[in-house]
Amino acid sequence: MNDPVTTLDARFSEPGAAPTTWQAAEEVLENAQLSWLATVRADGRPHVTPLVAVWFDGALHFTTGPEEQKAVNLAVNPNVVVTTGTSTWDEGLDVMVEGPALRVTDPGTLERLAAAWRTKWAGQWEYEVGDGAFRNDAGGVALVFAVDPVKVLAFGKGTFTHTRHVPRPAQ
Repeated sequence: MNDPVTTLDARFSEPGAAPTTWQAAEEVLENAQLSWLATVRADGRPHVTPLVAVWFDGALHFTTGPEEQKAVNLAVNPNVVVTTGTSTWDEGLDVMVEGPALRVTDPGTLERLAAAWRTKWAGQWEYEVGDGAFRNDAGGVALVFAVDPVKVLAFGKGTFTHTRHVPRPAQ
């Protein structure tokens, strides 16, 4: 998501506060060590789980085993929210990405994503690509999903702000 429309919601921001820049929100997404994925079960109950993610080519990417609850949920409803940030009240920035989580199966894209995982995690997450998914050295399969943002919210703390970033309409 490049150059989104950025607006400050004054109802939930301190008087005189400036909106969080897209660059600041994107930096949080790029550097986050842990995020939380919210999905919805088939019966409507929410499900939240921590995971590692990679911000790559304007989308947030994550993996899951085919039998994990998040994969089961996504097969029914692809709409998700991914959150990350700090666990402090008076400083930092929390960022939430909303959008559909769609499978990534293109081999070239998966190869680039595997390299991004290796780079971001300094070799702690090593994946090979095969059959439209990641595979680890133990033979496990990890499905790869991309969340193409329909909205990104940034909540600044210290000076409290509520900023919305949305993609610009296609020209």
